[in-house]
Amino acid sequence: MPALASFNVALAQPADSAWPSKPIKMYVPFPPGGGVDNVARVIAERVSKQIGQPIVIENQGGGGGTIASAMVARAPADGYTFVFHSVSGAVVNAVTMKNLRYDPINDFAPVTLASRFPLVLVVHPGLPAKNLQEFIALTRENPGKYSYGSSGVGTSIHLAAELFNKLAKTNIVHVPYKGTVAVVPDLLAGRVDMLIDGLPPQAQHIASGKVRALAVTTTSRSPKLPDVPSMSEALPEYDIPFWTGIFAPAKTPKHIVERFADEVRKAVNSPETAKRLADAGIEGVGSTPQEFDKYWRQQLTVYERIAKESNIKLD
Repeated sequence: MPALASFNVALAQPADSAWPSKPIKMYVPFPPGGGVDNVARVIAERVSKQIGQPIVIENQGGGGGTIASAMVARAPADGYTFVFHSVSGAVVNAVTMKNLRYDPINDFAPVTLASRFPLVLVVHPGLPAKNLQEFIALTRENPGKYSYGSSGVGTSIHLAAELFNKLAKTNIVHVPYKGTVAVVPDLLAGRVDMLIDGLPPQAQHIASGKVRALAVTTTSRSPKLPDVPSMSEALPEYDIPFWTGIFAPAKTPKHIVERFADEVRKAVNSPETAKRLADAGIEGVGSTPQEFDKYWRQQLTVYERIAKESNIKLD
Protein backbone atom coordinates (compact mmCIF):
# COMPACT_ATOMS: atom_id res chain seq x y z
CA MET A 1 0.00 0.00 0.00
CA PRO A 2 1.39 3.46 -0.83
CA ALA A 3 2.67 5.58 2.02
CA LEU A 4 -0.06 7.67 3.59
CA ALA A 5 0.03 11.32 2.67
CA SER A 6 -1.36 14.19 4.70
CA PHE A 7 -4.79 15.71 4.04
CA ASN A 8 -4.38 16.61 0.37
CA VAL A 9 -6.26 19.69 -0.85
CA ALA A 10 -4.97 22.91 -2.27
CA LEU A 11 -4.90 25.73 0.23
CA ALA A 12 -5.25 28.59 -2.21
CA GLN A 13 -8.67 30.02 -3.02
CA PRO A 14 -9.38 29.80 -6.77
CA ALA A 15 -10.78 32.60 -8.84
CA ASP A 16 -14.15 30.80 -8.98
CA SER A 17 -15.43 31.81 -5.56
CA ALA A 18 -19.01 31.43 -6.78
CA TRP A 19 -18.86 27.63 -6.59
CA PRO A 20 -20.98 25.91 -7.65
CA SER A 21 -21.83 27.71 -10.88
CA LYS A 22 -22.72 24.59 -12.90
CA PRO A 23 -23.88 20.98 -12.33
CA ILE A 24 -21.69 18.67 -10.27
CA LYS A 25 -20.91 15.12 -11.35
CA MET A 26 -20.69 12.43 -8.67
CA TYR A 27 -19.55 8.95 -9.65
CA VAL A 28 -21.01 5.93 -7.90
CA PRO A 29 -18.92 2.77 -8.56
CA PHE A 30 -21.97 0.50 -8.53
CA PRO A 31 -24.97 -0.13 -10.81
CA PRO A 32 -28.18 1.82 -10.19
CA GLY A 33 -30.54 0.58 -7.51
CA GLY A 34 -28.03 -0.88 -5.08
CA GLY A 35 -27.56 0.17 -1.47
CA VAL A 36 -24.65 2.57 -2.03
CA ASP A 37 -26.35 4.09 -5.08
CA ASN A 38 -29.56 4.67 -3.11
CA VAL A 39 -27.71 6.44 -0.28
CA ALA A 40 -25.83 8.60 -2.79
CA ARG A 41 -29.07 9.63 -4.49
CA VAL A 42 -30.88 10.45 -1.25
CA ILE A 43 -28.02 12.69 -0.11
CA ALA A 44 -27.41 14.22 -3.55
CA GLU A 45 -31.08 15.10 -3.92
CA ARG A 46 -31.04 17.16 -0.73
CA VAL A 47 -27.64 18.78 -1.36
CA SER A 48 -28.76 19.80 -4.86
CA LYS A 49 -31.65 21.73 -3.36
CA GLN A 50 -29.35 23.43 -0.87
CA ILE A 51 -26.72 24.59 -3.37
CA GLY A 52 -29.05 25.38 -6.26
CA GLN A 53 -27.23 23.16 -8.75
CA PRO A 54 -27.99 19.58 -9.80
CA ILE A 55 -25.70 16.77 -8.68
CA VAL A 56 -25.66 14.29 -11.53
CA ILE A 57 -25.10 10.69 -10.43
CA GLU A 58 -22.90 8.74 -12.85
CA ASN A 59 -23.05 5.00 -12.21
CA GLN A 60 -19.73 3.51 -13.28
CA GLY A 61 -19.37 -0.07 -12.13
CA GLY A 62 -16.62 -2.51 -12.95
CA GLY A 63 -13.27 -3.43 -11.55
CA GLY A 64 -14.55 -3.45 -7.98
CA GLY A 65 -14.85 0.33 -8.07
CA THR A 66 -11.46 0.93 -9.67
CA ILE A 67 -12.83 2.23 -12.98
CA ALA A 68 -14.77 5.04 -11.31
CA SER A 69 -11.81 5.76 -9.05
CA ALA A 70 -9.46 6.11 -12.01
CA MET A 71 -11.85 8.47 -13.77
CA VAL A 72 -12.11 10.75 -10.73
CA ALA A 73 -8.37 10.62 -10.07
CA ARG A 74 -7.79 11.97 -13.59
CA ALA A 75 -10.59 14.56 -13.47
CA PRO A 76 -9.89 18.29 -13.11
CA ALA A 77 -9.58 19.32 -9.45
CA ASP A 78 -12.10 22.13 -9.86
CA GLY A 79 -14.85 21.01 -7.48
CA TYR A 80 -17.18 19.61 -10.12
CA THR A 81 -16.25 15.92 -9.94
CA PHE A 82 -16.55 13.66 -6.89
CA VAL A 83 -16.82 9.95 -6.16
CA PHE A 84 -19.26 8.45 -3.67
CA HIS A 85 -17.23 5.56 -2.34
CA SER A 86 -17.91 2.78 0.11
CA VAL A 87 -15.35 1.22 2.42
CA SER A 88 -14.78 -1.33 -0.36
CA GLY A 89 -13.56 1.14 -2.96
CA ALA A 90 -11.87 3.59 -0.62
CA VAL A 91 -10.07 1.15 1.66
CA VAL A 92 -10.25 -2.51 0.69
CA ASN A 93 -9.04 -1.91 -2.87
CA ALA A 94 -6.09 0.06 -1.54
CA VAL A 95 -4.89 -2.77 0.69
CA THR A 96 -5.68 -5.78 -1.51
CA MET A 97 -5.15 -4.70 -5.13
CA LYS A 98 -1.84 -4.28 -6.89
CA ASN A 99 -1.14 -2.46 -10.16
CA LEU A 100 -3.97 0.04 -9.84
CA ARG A 101 -4.16 2.74 -12.52
CA TYR A 102 -4.16 5.41 -9.81
CA ASP A 103 -2.64 6.04 -6.40
CA PRO A 104 -5.45 5.04 -3.99
CA ILE A 105 -4.13 7.35 -1.28
CA ASN A 106 -2.51 10.37 -2.87
CA ASP A 107 -4.84 10.91 -5.84
CA PHE A 108 -7.85 11.78 -3.69
CA ALA A 109 -8.96 14.36 -1.13
CA PRO A 110 -11.36 13.06 1.52
CA VAL A 111 -14.47 15.25 1.74
CA THR A 112 -16.86 13.71 4.24
CA LEU A 113 -17.91 10.48 5.89
CA ALA A 114 -21.44 10.44 4.50
CA SER A 115 -23.14 7.48 6.17
CA ARG A 116 -22.56 4.41 8.25
CA PHE A 117 -24.55 1.30 9.04
CA PRO A 118 -23.88 -2.14 10.49
CA LEU A 119 -23.40 -5.29 8.56
CA VAL A 120 -25.31 -8.26 9.93
CA LEU A 121 -24.24 -11.88 10.31
CA VAL A 122 -27.10 -14.08 9.14
CA VAL A 123 -27.36 -17.85 8.93
CA HIS A 124 -29.77 -20.37 7.47
CA PRO A 125 -32.55 -20.88 10.06
CA GLY A 126 -32.14 -24.66 9.88
CA LEU A 127 -28.78 -24.52 11.63
CA PRO A 128 -28.81 -25.93 15.19
CA ALA A 129 -27.56 -22.63 16.61
CA LYS A 130 -30.00 -20.07 17.97
CA ASN A 131 -27.51 -17.35 18.91
CA LEU A 132 -23.97 -16.22 18.19
CA GLN A 133 -22.35 -18.13 21.05
CA GLU A 134 -24.01 -21.36 19.93
CA PHE A 135 -22.95 -20.73 16.33
CA ILE A 136 -19.34 -20.18 17.36
CA ALA A 137 -19.40 -23.36 19.45
CA LEU A 138 -21.00 -25.34 16.59
CA THR A 139 -18.45 -24.23 14.00
CA ARG A 140 -15.50 -24.75 16.36
CA GLU A 141 -16.63 -28.32 16.98
CA ASN A 142 -16.97 -28.93 13.23
CA PRO A 143 -14.03 -27.21 11.49
CA GLY A 144 -14.45 -27.06 7.71
CA LYS A 145 -18.02 -28.37 7.76
CA TYR A 146 -19.83 -25.04 7.46
CA SER A 147 -19.43 -22.36 4.79
CA TYR A 148 -20.01 -18.68 4.24
CA GLY A 149 -20.73 -16.85 1.02
CA SER A 150 -19.16 -13.52 0.09
CA SER A 151 -19.38 -10.93 -2.66
CA GLY A 152 -15.99 -12.07 -3.97
CA VAL A 153 -12.37 -12.59 -2.99
CA GLY A 154 -10.85 -9.50 -1.44
CA THR A 155 -14.13 -7.65 -0.88
CA SER A 156 -15.08 -5.97 2.38
CA ILE A 157 -17.59 -8.78 3.04
CA HIS A 158 -14.84 -11.38 2.60
CA LEU A 159 -12.52 -9.53 4.99
CA ALA A 160 -15.30 -9.06 7.54
CA ALA A 161 -15.95 -12.82 7.56
CA GLU A 162 -12.25 -13.67 7.78
CA LEU A 163 -11.90 -11.38 10.79
CA PHE A 164 -14.79 -13.31 12.35
CA ASN A 165 -13.02 -16.60 11.63
CA LYS A 166 -9.86 -15.30 13.26
CA LEU A 167 -11.39 -13.79 16.40
CA ALA A 168 -13.89 -16.62 16.92
CA LYS A 169 -11.19 -19.25 16.25
CA THR A 170 -13.41 -20.98 13.69
CA ASN A 171 -12.77 -22.51 10.27
CA ILE A 172 -15.82 -21.61 8.21
CA VAL A 173 -15.09 -22.22 4.53
CA HIS A 174 -15.20 -19.30 2.11
CA VAL A 175 -17.36 -19.60 -1.01
CA PRO A 176 -16.94 -16.50 -3.22
CA TYR A 177 -19.74 -15.25 -5.46
CA LYS A 178 -20.11 -12.36 -7.88
CA GLY A 179 -21.88 -10.04 -5.45
CA THR A 180 -23.91 -10.69 -2.32
CA VAL A 181 -27.14 -10.75 -4.34
CA ALA A 182 -25.90 -14.02 -5.85
CA VAL A 183 -25.25 -15.51 -2.40
CA VAL A 184 -28.77 -15.02 -1.06
CA PRO A 185 -30.58 -17.79 -3.04
CA ASP A 186 -27.99 -20.35 -1.89
CA LEU A 187 -28.21 -19.11 1.70
CA LEU A 188 -32.01 -19.35 1.67
CA ALA A 189 -31.74 -22.88 0.23
CA GLY A 190 -29.11 -23.92 2.80
CA ARG A 191 -26.34 -24.49 0.26
CA VAL A 192 -24.17 -22.04 2.22
CA ASP A 193 -24.65 -21.52 5.92
CA MET A 194 -23.61 -17.95 6.69
CA LEU A 195 -23.43 -14.51 5.14
CA ILE A 196 -22.24 -11.16 6.43
CA ASP A 197 -24.09 -8.47 4.48
CA GLY A 198 -25.53 -5.00 4.84
CA LEU A 199 -28.48 -4.72 7.18
CA PRO A 200 -30.77 -2.90 4.69
CA PRO A 201 -30.78 -5.65 2.02
CA GLN A 202 -31.20 -8.42 4.61
CA ALA A 203 -33.95 -6.75 6.67
CA GLN A 204 -36.84 -8.36 4.75
CA HIS A 205 -35.33 -11.85 4.98
CA ILE A 206 -34.75 -11.42 8.72
CA ALA A 207 -38.30 -10.19 9.27
CA SER A 208 -39.79 -13.11 7.31
CA GLY A 209 -37.67 -15.70 9.14
CA LYS A 210 -35.93 -16.86 5.96
CA VAL A 211 -32.59 -16.15 7.65
CA ARG A 212 -31.63 -15.84 11.31
CA ALA A 213 -29.72 -12.73 12.39
CA LEU A 214 -27.08 -13.56 14.99
CA ALA A 215 -25.14 -10.30 15.32
CA VAL A 216 -24.50 -6.87 13.87
CA THR A 217 -20.90 -5.95 13.16
CA THR A 218 -20.74 -2.63 15.00
CA THR A 219 -19.94 -2.15 18.69
CA SER A 220 -23.49 -1.06 19.48
CA ARG A 221 -26.81 -2.65 18.59
CA SER A 222 -28.85 -1.34 15.67
CA PRO A 223 -32.16 0.44 16.36
CA LYS A 224 -33.56 -1.60 13.48
CA LEU A 225 -32.66 -4.88 15.26
CA PRO A 226 -32.64 -4.03 18.97
CA ASP A 227 -32.84 -7.69 20.02
CA VAL A 228 -29.83 -8.74 17.92
CA PRO A 229 -26.52 -8.40 19.82
CA SER A 230 -23.47 -6.63 18.50
CA MET A 231 -20.56 -8.84 17.50
CA SER A 232 -18.41 -7.18 20.15
CA GLU A 233 -20.61 -8.61 22.91
CA ALA A 234 -19.02 -11.99 22.12
CA LEU A 235 -15.86 -10.82 20.33
CA PRO A 236 -14.73 -7.53 21.95
CA GLU A 237 -12.19 -6.70 19.22
CA TYR A 238 -14.71 -6.92 16.39
CA ASP A 239 -15.91 -3.62 14.91
CA ILE A 240 -16.58 -3.57 11.15
CA PRO A 241 -19.19 -1.00 10.13
CA PHE A 242 -20.04 -0.44 6.50
CA TRP A 243 -19.65 3.18 5.50
CA THR A 244 -19.84 5.52 2.56
CA GLY A 245 -17.78 8.63 1.96
CA ILE A 246 -17.22 11.29 -0.65
CA PHE A 247 -13.82 11.96 -2.22
CA ALA A 248 -12.61 14.61 -4.66
CA PRO A 249 -9.57 14.65 -6.92
CA ALA A 250 -6.42 15.59 -5.04
CA LYS A 251 -5.70 19.33 -4.94
CA THR A 252 -9.36 20.26 -5.11
CA PRO A 253 -9.51 23.71 -3.46
CA LYS A 254 -9.86 23.49 0.30
CA HIS A 255 -12.79 25.90 0.51
CA ILE A 256 -14.79 23.77 -1.97
CA VAL A 257 -14.02 20.55 -0.10
CA GLU A 258 -15.10 22.13 3.19
CA ARG A 259 -18.21 23.70 1.66
CA PHE A 260 -19.33 20.40 0.12
CA ALA A 261 -18.75 18.60 3.43
CA ASP A 262 -20.81 21.24 5.20
CA GLU A 263 -23.66 20.86 2.71
CA VAL A 264 -23.66 17.08 3.17
CA ARG A 265 -23.76 17.55 6.94
CA LYS A 266 -26.77 19.86 6.60
CA ALA A 267 -28.43 17.37 4.25
CA VAL A 268 -28.11 14.27 6.44
CA ASN A 269 -29.25 16.26 9.48
CA SER A 270 -32.35 17.60 7.74
CA PRO A 271 -35.44 15.87 9.18
CA GLU A 272 -36.65 14.45 5.86
CA THR A 273 -33.30 13.03 4.76
CA ALA A 274 -32.41 11.77 8.24
CA LYS A 275 -35.72 9.88 8.36
CA ARG A 276 -35.24 8.37 4.89
CA LEU A 277 -31.82 7.08 5.92
CA ALA A 278 -32.93 5.91 9.38
CA ASP A 279 -35.88 4.02 7.92
CA ALA A 280 -33.32 1.96 5.98
CA GLY A 281 -31.18 1.40 9.08
CA ILE A 282 -28.56 3.94 7.96
CA GLU A 283 -26.95 6.64 10.08
CA GLY A 284 -26.16 9.89 8.27
CA VAL A 285 -22.85 11.32 9.46
CA GLY A 286 -21.57 14.30 7.47
CA SER A 287 -18.12 14.65 9.07
CA THR A 288 -15.60 17.39 8.41
CA PRO A 289 -12.86 16.63 5.86
CA GLN A 290 -10.30 16.45 8.67
CA GLU A 291 -12.42 13.99 10.68
CA PHE A 292 -12.96 11.84 7.60
CA ASP A 293 -9.26 11.90 6.72
CA LYS A 294 -8.40 10.57 10.19
CA TYR A 295 -11.12 7.89 10.08
CA TRP A 296 -10.17 6.79 6.56
CA ARG A 297 -6.55 6.26 7.60
CA GLN A 298 -7.60 4.29 10.67
CA GLN A 299 -9.71 2.06 8.42
CA LEU A 300 -6.79 1.56 6.03
CA THR A 301 -4.74 0.28 8.96
CA VAL A 302 -7.52 -2.04 10.17
CA TYR A 303 -8.18 -3.61 6.77
CA GLU A 304 -4.51 -3.86 5.86
CA ARG A 305 -3.97 -5.94 8.98
CA ILE A 306 -6.95 -8.21 8.19
CA ALA A 307 -5.77 -8.71 4.59
CA LYS A 308 -2.21 -9.47 5.69
CA GLU A 309 -3.22 -11.91 8.42
CA SER A 310 -5.67 -13.64 6.06
CA ASN A 311 -3.15 -13.63 3.19
CA ILE A 312 -5.60 -11.86 0.87
CA LYS A 313 -3.97 -10.11 -2.09
CA LEU A 314 -5.29 -9.50 -5.59
CA ASP A 315 -3.41 -8.84 -8.82
